[in-house]
Amino acid sequence: MMAKLQITLSKSVIGTKPAQRKTIEALGLRKTNQTVEHADNAAVRGMLTKVAHLVTVKEI
Repeated sequence: MMAKLQITLSKSVIGTKPAQRKTIEALGLRKTNQTVEHADNAAVRGMLTKVAHLVTVKEI
């Protein structure tokens, strides 16, 4: 089975750069404290490095 990542939006996107907002949106996050699951791959990891200060990540 492939590893998955549980991603939670822990801080608001208010005041962030437009590119960071788009990245959060592309991850499927809309509201603060919302959690989504994604496959652990290079594309998702790259997105997470861009918005690491806004999200919390847990491997499942």
